[in-house]
Amino acid sequence: MSFSFFKPSRPKTPQEVAKAIKDSLVALDTKTVVEVKALEKALEEVEKNFGTMRCMLCGDGEAEPNMEQVTQLVQEICKEDIIALLIHKLPSLGWEARKDLVHCWSILLKQKVGTTFCCVQYIENHMELLDSLVVWYDNKEIALNCGNMLRECIKFSTLAKYVLEAPSFELFFKFVELPTFDVASDAFSTFKDLLTKHETVVSEFLTAHYDEFFDSYEKLLTSTNYVTRRQSLKLLSEFLLEPPNSHIMKRYISEVQYLKVMMTLLKDSSKNIQISAFHIFKVFVANPNKPREVKVILAKNHEKLLDLLQNLSAGKGAEDEQFEEEKELIIKEIERVSGFTYS
Repeated sequence: MSFSFFKPSRPKTPQEVAKAIKDSLVALDTKTVVEVKALEKALEEVEKNFGTMRCMLCGDGEAEPNMEQVTQLVQEICKEDIIALLIHKLPSLGWEARKDLVHCWSILLKQKVGTTFCCVQYIENHMELLDSLVVWYDNKEIALNCGNMLRECIKFSTLAKYVLEAPSFELFFKFVELPTFDVASDAFSTFKDLLTKHETVVSEFLTAHYDEFFDSYEKLLTSTNYVTRRQSLKLLSEFLLEPPNSHIMKRYISEVQYLKVMMTLLKDSSKNIQISAFHIFKVFVANPNKPREVKVILAKNHEKLLDLLQNLSAGKGAEDEQFEEEKELIIKEIERVSGFTYS
């Protein structure tokens, strides 16, 4: 008696895996899927093929991935335009397939063929794919998947630079305030990465787009949403105080408009926001080259400011000691500017 039919099937080659992925993704095209059953079958095929891709890229839990096969698969995925399909078809995919795709995405991007990040180079030649990932934050079903994929992309400076300079970047100011909390938080994580991961790229971007960026950013700092105010204030400290952005900071702390924003935040009902605002406000006050307009605002409001600062404390410990020292210096400078001695 022969039991040959129990023999396991031959593992697919990287070329066969890539072809299967492409064929199943193309089958999701709404023009070709005319029946619900056909669509279900196509989605099952995609899920199965993504599972195979994940196994080939990550190993199966027992055996490590074969790096030669991984390289071949990455080459095929780029050669056959599968990267574009993976993004274009994202809204059509089921939950499991999206999970596998996100897991594979970071491996695909980090994989070198020779000295080249093959998939990153592919995206550099098809930058509009990044716009799709940004825009789809508006789709609750796939927003978190898009966020994960975007953050992997913007680890590479060329891709981060494109997203910052694309018209779609402006959408982040809307996305970070979306009513769905987990989507808004995820969008803020991506927004933060864009503004902190690549110092030189960010510095060039802020220099070229100073007015429109900080006009939009002011709306976040004055948002009615507590989380938005707190997160955007903390992030502002992070990227504004980076050494490559020193020229941006000098410009920012010379503007009365933004000084007024910080003075308003010093009065916020949240102590956390008051403390964070103080750390930016103190830079306006300590600036040895304060413009006349800034001095006038400080002098006009010195009584209210001194009251606010006297009642502001950071808490306990070494941090509080440093805070109190800084606060005393700022109080003295406000007194000096206003010609007023606080008793």
